[in-house]
Amino acid sequence: MASTVISDKRPGYGRLLRTPGALSFLLPGFAARQPFAMLTIGIVLLVQHTTGSFGSAGAVAAVTGVSMALFAPQSGKLADRFGQRAVLIPGVLVHTASVSLLVALALGGAPLWALFLAAVPAGASVPQVGPMVRARWAAKLDGTPLMPTAAAFESVTDEFTFVVGPVLATALCTGVHPAAGLIAEAALTLVGGLFFAAQRATQPAFGLSAATTAEPHRSALSIPGVRVLVVAFLGIGSVFGGMQVSLTAFTEEIGNPGANGLLYGVFAAGNMLAGIAMGAVAWKVGPRRRLILGYAGLTAAASLLWTTHSVLLLGALGLVVGLCIAPALITGYTIVETLIPASARTEAFTWLTGAVALGQAAAVTVAGRLADAHGASTGFLVPMVGTALALATLLALRSRLKPRETSRVAARGIGHRVPVAVD
Repeated sequence: MASTVISDKRPGYGRLLRTPGALSFLLPGFAARQPFAMLTIGIVLLVQHTTGSFGSAGAVAAVTGVSMALFAPQSGKLADRFGQRAVLIPGVLVHTASVSLLVALALGGAPLWALFLAAVPAGASVPQVGPMVRARWAAKLDGTPLMPTAAAFESVTDEFTFVVGPVLATALCTGVHPAAGLIAEAALTLVGGLFFAAQRATQPAFGLSAATTAEPHRSALSIPGVRVLVVAFLGIGSVFGGMQVSLTAFTEEIGNPGANGLLYGVFAAGNMLAGIAMGAVAWKVGPRRRLILGYAGLTAAASLLWTTHSVLLLGALGLVVGLCIAPALITGYTIVETLIPASARTEAFTWLTGAVALGQAAAVTVAGRLADAHGASTGFLVPMVGTALALATLLALRSRLKPRETSRVAARGIGHRVPVAVD
């Protein structure tokens, strides 16, 4: 099929970054998307310190993740309808206040139910900056050869976030104070979010309707292919959540908690390096096949995590798992661009981001309980099961990932390449 082959050289990152106005939203956007990578691990480390239980810590983090997963798509819908600024400013303020309350309750020895209550608004108000940045790129570059490059660049940015965020949060929690990671997360959310919201010139058009787009408005989740990708991203979330808790439990178990940040950083670095490579390759394999092959590799690598019992081996295997995440994640974002109308872009991106958060939340809970009851290695079973179930779904429903008829032209530009970890 012609759309599965790319013969011409793809535009590079340098040309992408010279897009007028790009840096104005990329720099504050990078700071504002750190919370997605810092929040879960910051909660796990603080609550585990105050309660002594990985199960309790994982449960509080899971409430945050579920809350984010449920509210993120609604945030995306509102941004598509009323504009990113109108949604982002109140969200940033609520998030900062909610995280501050969660920190105060945890340090004050509040009961677990109180932490759960504070975790709900903390998760619901996580700013969806990654999807908003993608929507800005799509509005600027739709239909151009640079769109796939932008998607790949966003993947690299997300993965770099997952290198910096967890390592920074862990270093602050273990080297400064158990609450320092969450305090930094709230501060970055406030400053980065407000600066990002101030970039009005690059904000996509909003309030699009059938009259302006020639397409009826419909929820992104009503599209079968989007639902398939949501399942795939749930599996990816299970890797992030399972790794965060299990690596923390493993380093505690061997008496070297400081190695946690290093191990997770190696895992995230693999993800980032693979993202960079994905953006530099002109693919001759179609995106659906790339997604399935990439996901198969991720499942195989994740299935070996529970067998390792040394820091060196776990670091090496974590690197391989990270290298396998980016191809699946980036291609998933590439495919969703071919499935959705312009009026549902931000919503579609937030469904995928929310799916990662939900998978992460479930994994944090289950892995935390397994680690408490049976040791750190059993927590690594969660990524194995999560990715295996998602891969089975992809194989069974891969036909639903076929681009919309109205997107075939754009798909030729997008599907030949590859795009986004974070977020």
